Amino acid sequence: MGLEKLNNLYRDLLLDYANHPKHAKLLPDASRELTLHNTTCGDSLHLTAVIKDQTIAQIGYQAAGCTISQASASIMSEAVLGKKTSEAQRMTLAFSKMTLGEELSPQEQDLLGDATLLSGVAQFPARIKCATMAWKAIYQLVEECQEDKHE
Repeated sequence: MGLEKLNNLYRDLLLDYANHPKHAKLLPDASRELTLHNTTCGDSLHLTAVIKDQTIAQIGYQAAGCTISQASASIMSEAVLGKKTSEAQRMTLAFSKMTLGEELSPQEQDLLGDATLLSGVAQFPARIKCATMAWKAIYQLVEECQEDKHE
């Protein structure tokens, strides 16, 4: 497959995630919630989750913003659902590394799955915040959950 066709395939997959978002509704019985805003671009994300036994049992969100932030939120929600909180944090660190243009190990690529579709954002520094907002939100939400356990 030619590079242009491959780029079009990636673009189509990202558009599909943005136009047909996964888990794009707030959870009324959420045990955790967090709101983030990207003032540079105008993106916003309200993330809700049910975390039981250090596992992300349910996740939902309400988001507004550009296609990249919408696709990233959808991909993130699908990727972390059912995962241990520690794994979700590892995924977030790998995602951040990828968006900064750093090379991922094969294990990190496997861990991220479809999230690697957003690797091209590293070529557009102004869009990195758009891509990472949802991942920062789940990282912070999980971190708050872990801090509460230590109190």
